[in-house]
Amino acid sequence: MPATKLSKAAQDNASRVFDLDVSSLRELNQALHNLTPGSNETAWEVLNPKGNHSVAVGVDQPVSIDVRGSVGYYCGGMNSGGAITVHGSAGPGVGENMMSGSITVKGDASQYAGATGKGGLLVIEGNASSRCGISMKGIDIVVHGNIGHMSAFMAQSGNLVVLGDAGDALGDSIYEARLFVRGEVGSLGADCIAKEMRPEHLELLQGLLDRAGVTGVKPSEFKRYGSARTLYNFNIDNADAY
Repeated sequence: MPATKLSKAAQDNASRVFDLDVSSLRELNQALHNLTPGSNETAWEVLNPKGNHSVAVGVDQPVSIDVRGSVGYYCGGMNSGGAITVHGSAGPGVGENMMSGSITVKGDASQYAGATGKGGLLVIEGNASSRCGISMKGIDIVVHGNIGHMSAFMAQSGNLVVLGDAGDALGDSIYEARLFVRGEVGSLGADCIAKEMRPEHLELLQGLLDRAGVTGVKPSEFKRYGSARTLYNFNIDNADAY
């Protein structure tokens, strides 16, 4: 039988597939960077990533990208509007400096996931290693499992939600980020303290859990941590001296 010709609508909705056994990573990223506003190439599929570094970095259009396998360093770095799903685990720096959009890792993530992220949502359905959310600047991170030591170090703003346990030195030198941990905390870092969970925090946390697809978990099961503000040295009266 002759092949059926796809309608224009079906062609528009079909995924653009990149097999990294056939095409180079540079070709994939260049094709994503070449997208223009209003492009109908909104669905992408990446096959055989095999631990490649910098998969789908610098995405700046509202496209959906399914990566079928595990990735290396900096997957989705600088993401601005893309919805990236890694059907595997991710190496160090997944979502590093993310601006907006979302990244979902179906497996585990290595160290400094979401580092310096300025916006968007990073969901890790497994565990995250050390320094998760280091120097976060507005990103929301939800980890279904545990996180390692020194997570949220110098975290400036945004929210880190952990359904499991947190390692030692959580929130060391933290600024104004909010940390919510359901399990045990190995130890708190310098200037990080337990804080009251007020109604507005319960509402905020419920919204984050909903966005991350978490069910069967209540915000009341979490504890909140944040800055004691004892390390602040800036004085507005001396601004001209800085």
